[in-house]
Amino acid sequence: MAHDIKLILSDIDGTILPYGSKVVSARTRAAFHAAQRAGIRVGPASGRGFSHIPVSFAGDAACSQTCLATNGMQVYLDGGLVHQERLPREPLVCVANLLRDVERAGLLCFEDGVPLIVEGGVADLAECFELYAREAVVVDAVPNHNIDKANVFVNGSMDDTRRVMDLLARHVRDVDFDLPMARFLNVRPAGWSKASGIDVLCRELGITIDQVVVFGDAGNDLEMLSHVPNSVAVEGATSEATAAARWHIGRCEDEAVACAIERLAMGEWPFC
Repeated sequence: MAHDIKLILSDIDGTILPYGSKVVSARTRAAFHAAQRAGIRVGPASGRGFSHIPVSFAGDAACSQTCLATNGMQVYLDGGLVHQERLPREPLVCVANLLRDVERAGLLCFEDGVPLIVEGGVADLAECFELYAREAVVVDAVPNHNIDKANVFVNGSMDDTRRVMDLLARHVRDVDFDLPMARFLNVRPAGWSKASGIDVLCRELGITIDQVVVFGDAGNDLEMLSHVPNSVAVEGATSEATAAARWHIGRCEDEAVACAIERLAMGEWPFC
């Protein structure tokens, strides 16, 4: 079967960045560059905001010039923003009110890339996402406008995080929630996901969904993995992500995605 791949997108945490690591490996960065030299757009599909992505690539901005940031709410092509979604304020006010009664949980809203702690404390946030805690500013309320990015943090177990997500999903309308990892939830506009952002890039590039390869491992990758025919889950992905993906490769810790991208850049097909 012939494959004419024009776009490669990969989740970051747990897919190309092992949990506990600060930056992706030099081999992964080199694989991204090899794909670019081969004429393939390649970049992250992440829940992180665009300004927080380059740090994961040791400051190598070329690795994220084409990317989906904030779970597809920000779509970048060759360094330019081509699509932006925002979260309505009122559902986030409802989230903040509900979290007021949940111990060790809180709400982050981002403004110009700065994480604002609307509910919860810095110490609990630091246990959940250290990078955001270092930059966080405590505020009294959800900003009085639509929001570029929002997250819920839960300083507890995976089960605790799922319970908070279930609570919010029962009571809050007009936004969706997903669970990329224990202690952290993404908040998305209802019906919008990484898959939506991929459709934007396909239209901008004039390519079909069959010319895309995506890699993922967790709850915020499910729509993307289900949507793209050439979807790939790494070993150790959640059972839902594994089931959603067509292809399966080795572990993040063993640079399985880098190996696959290297072969794609050489015109080889690495999946079977």
